[in-house]
Amino acid sequence: MRLNHLTILGALIAASAVASCQQKPASSASDAAPVVVDNTVASPPATGAATEAAARTAISRYLQGQPNANLYVVDSARATDLGAYWQVLVPRTDWARRMPNRAAFEVNKQTGTVQTLLVK
Repeated sequence: MRLNHLTILGALIAASAVASCQQKPASSASDAAPVVVDNTVASPPATGAATEAAARTAISRYLQGQPNANLYVVDSARATDLGAYWQVLVPRTDWARRMPNRAAFEVNKQTGTVQTLLVK
């Protein structure tokens, strides 16, 4: 008896899956909503970081790829213009009550590449 219930249940699941795959034709051209397909591709990262805002954006993009990205407080980052690059100090939540309490990064103004700096 149990086999029959499982067989019936499997048949119902299969029937509902097939029914959900079938498309209902539009009743008329005026009732059919236009189909919008989003074919946009994410733009590549900026090629440079000429401004402080661009440097913060480069740091944010860099940290998104890190396994501990949620430890950084990018909104509170401080950037210093050092000629050919930006030095960006980003506070870390796990470094509270510790000195130094910020991670240091270097952002190249020409390329926008980010490099992690050692903090002593």
